[in-house]
Amino acid sequence: MESRRSTPTLVVAVLLASMIFGFGGAVVGAGTTYLLLRSAPAPSANESPLPTAVAPTIASVQVDTAVTETVDRVGPAVVTVVNHMRRQSNPFGGTSQPTASGSGVIIDPRGYLVTNNHVVEDSASLEVVLASGETRSARLVGSDAFADIAVLQVEGDLPTSASWGNSDDLQPGESVVAIGSPLGDFKNTVTVGVVSATGRSIETDSGFRMEDMIQTDAAINSGNSGGPLVSLAGQVIGINTLVVRGGGLSGNVAEGLGFAVSSNTASAIAQQLIDQGHVSRPYLGISWAWITPQVADANNLPVQQGVYLREVVAGGPAAEAGLRQGDILSAIGGVSLDDDHPFINVMLQHAPGDVVSVSYWRDGKALEANVRLGERPQA
Repeated sequence: MESRRSTPTLVVAVLLASMIFGFGGAVVGAGTTYLLLRSAPAPSANESPLPTAVAPTIASVQVDTAVTETVDRVGPAVVTVVNHMRRQSNPFGGTSQPTASGSGVIIDPRGYLVTNNHVVEDSASLEVVLASGETRSARLVGSDAFADIAVLQVEGDLPTSASWGNSDDLQPGESVVAIGSPLGDFKNTVTVGVVSATGRSIETDSGFRMEDMIQTDAAINSGNSGGPLVSLAGQVIGINTLVVRGGGLSGNVAEGLGFAVSSNTASAIAQQLIDQGHVSRPYLGISWAWITPQVADANNLPVQQGVYLREVVAGGPAAEAGLRQGDILSAIGGVSLDDDHPFINVMLQHAPGDVVSVSYWRDGKALEANVRLGERPQA
């Protein structure tokens, strides 16, 4: 019994020696240890045997994740929108019919789908390619340039439709999935990211800001426009609209700056388009130019920012209120017109039929008038 108890002590001593004398010692020590263990008598029935090796177990992996479940639910409702645009003249005297593409999502089993207005602009005819690859013709129900939302309708049975989520519930850091057809070729591509921020506003080339936008770092490219931004609950919480790459005078290049129209805005606009074919927007009846501080200083104007009336439409709301060409609007409904409150955005806070106060300048005098807003004519 004594010799068996001393064996582990010898083993430890040999291993310590092998560590002290380096690699060569380790080899010798390992061989010595092997001989000691081999020569040691087998344990008696009263002693515990040495532990035996246990084969490793491999845990089962759940393949279906929240992301794949979301894609399985919403993916079949995502389509590619093909815009066969109006014919255009070319420098050689002929004409061509350019084609553009984007994405869309079916939001109603009656065949209604939502995309961006800029995807369907100048269309002569429209087609959609379903997730299955089937191509169908589509008709434009209506569009709204200010929200960049359009509604199309296709005939026949559809695989499924997606449901709207409440974008007001979104939190920065929440995981989201973008589905669309980047470049028009890679149909139903899935990218994953987070909600980077909510309530963003983006300046447009048309003199107004798109507001209440969702910012995301999910990859969005040309062709993704009009596709859904989806929560992990499988609901559409935004319509992907644009991506900011940077550039400009700074030359900085940005990545991961994608923006989507919030679902609460998109769904409200889409419902108006389905119900009446257009969105009721307020109308002042003017042609105008934006006054910047540089323009104001160069022309010695009484305000640093505002709207110069280049034309007042005869019989329109502004004309009926006494406004004339050359007047300068400085405020509407008590809201001063400036970089933070562009003219169109201030107008969009009101509805056709509202009576609003208008502050303006004429011949160096500050004046006010009440204007009953009309409804913007449909193109």
